[in-house]
Amino acid sequence: MTSKIFKSIIAVAIVVLMTGFAIITGVLYQYFGTVQEAQLKDELSLAVNATEQLGEEYLKNLDSERYRLTWIAADGSVIFDSHADEKTMENHAEREEIQEAFITGQGSSTRKSDTLTEQTIYEAMRLSDGSVLRISVSRATALKLVLGLLQPIIVVLLIAIAFSAWLAHHISRKLMEPLNAVDLENPLENEVYEELSPLLHRIHAQQLEIYSQMAVLKQKQEEFDQITANMKEALVLLDHTGRILSINPAAQVLFDANSNCEGEDFVTVERRQNMRNALEEAEQNGSCIFRDKKNGREYQFDLGRIDSEGVYKGMVILAFDITEQVNAEKHRREFTANVSHELKTPLQTIIGSAELMESGVVKEEDIPRFVGHIRKEASRLVTLIDDIIRLSQLDENAELPEEPVSLKEVSEEVCEILSDAAGLKNVSLEVTGDTGLITGARKLLYEIVYNLCDNAIKYNVQGGNVKISVSEESGKVCLTVQDSGIGIAPEEHSKIFERFYRVDKSHSKQSGGTGLGLSIVKHAVQYHHGEIAVKSEINSGAAITVSFKKKETN
Repeated sequence: MTSKIFKSIIAVAIVVLMTGFAIITGVLYQYFGTVQEAQLKDELSLAVNATEQLGEEYLKNLDSERYRLTWIAADGSVIFDSHADEKTMENHAEREEIQEAFITGQGSSTRKSDTLTEQTIYEAMRLSDGSVLRISVSRATALKLVLGLLQPIIVVLLIAIAFSAWLAHHISRKLMEPLNAVDLENPLENEVYEELSPLLHRIHAQQLEIYSQMAVLKQKQEEFDQITANMKEALVLLDHTGRILSINPAAQVLFDANSNCEGEDFVTVERRQNMRNALEEAEQNGSCIFRDKKNGREYQFDLGRIDSEGVYKGMVILAFDITEQVNAEKHRREFTANVSHELKTPLQTIIGSAELMESGVVKEEDIPRFVGHIRKEASRLVTLIDDIIRLSQLDENAELPEEPVSLKEVSEEVCEILSDAAGLKNVSLEVTGDTGLITGARKLLYEIVYNLCDNAIKYNVQGGNVKISVSEESGKVCLTVQDSGIGIAPEEHSKIFERFYRVDKSHSKQSGGTGLGLSIVKHAVQYHHGEIAVKSEINSGAAITVSFKKKETN
């Protein structure tokens, strides 16, 4: 701004100075030209009077280097010329000033020289005898006058420019000092030129609007950051060049990055080729979905192209952890296959026995035995269906009525029901410990105790024992079912709660187990937010402990 003011002042000064020189030169040139013409007319008038009285003798005796006198006869021939031989001169009848003098008695004209730096002024007057006396003088043109004054003009111009430069610098600095001191943060508190007041008011209004918009944007950014920070899904936003604009904590963990990677190219963070291919496909087609394993988990990646007014602006990458979903699908497939197998086995036995009886192959005395097989397999089928229904109910997480329940009382009830099954294998049942009062769904707690005790009897040895103990400690109620049976290998401790999993499949067949008992136990314990612990070795029995947080009861 200071430079512009400085240059403007200098330019104005030069233009004014040059214009002034031109005007003064023109005015002075015109003034002195008029004076010279008037003087020339006076000189001619004197010469005419003298010539009228003395004739040619006067003209010959006149000595003048400045003026040139020419006497022209009425026919245009030259009678006398003070600067040339009149005999060699051409006829002057056609000259402008001569013709005008012949007609009006007086004539004048001006003609330029070949060099354009001089011009000649002619004045003519008719004498009484009809001849014409002409006087002429050479005068410098305006161009010659300017060229003659060129050196002083340049000196004056340089002095004027130097002075103008100093003055322009001083003025521009003074003009800019208030402008440079303007506080744009508080535009209405400045004391500056009155002409700037509308501008400062406009700046103030724009500032208020900008602050308002920034506050809204900041609030939206904070809301966005809070939402994305608490998202379980990984979220990454890219610009049109593929650089990271935003990456939430879940994405930082997934891609092993941190917030400092914002601004970097995404392919330097995630280098796998399948992600690059997905980015290219999403940019071309608008979206792309693919699944991949990362950090031991299964993820679904959704990529979406972001457009604004038909122009590609960037990409959004959203990653969902679908490990549980994949596992659930796998378990459902396995469960369906196992259910089909488990249902088919007793049905085949029932159908086979019925067909043999229907065909008459079975002897009369063997019919009761075949009927017994049918009844046994039908009972097994009913038990299996009941267990499947229980698991389905547990999977649905349906709310069940809760009440204060004593685990010791439930354990004693279960032992009484299972006493016959235990008696067949000569297995002793014993319940000890505290009351173990907790708040829960009695039906599910009963299922826990029943299935643990049922398994302890089925997988026990002849003459073995099952001990059920209930204890209360540190705000917890623990139920432990310990047996002296065949035991469980340590590597299978985590598998025994899977559906249809059996440690000893041949023994399970003999015992009539469905393979769903411990799975029901696991789901029932999860419903009560409890924990299960297994302690067992092969041929050393097993101890399964279930612990619940103790709730206050009224």
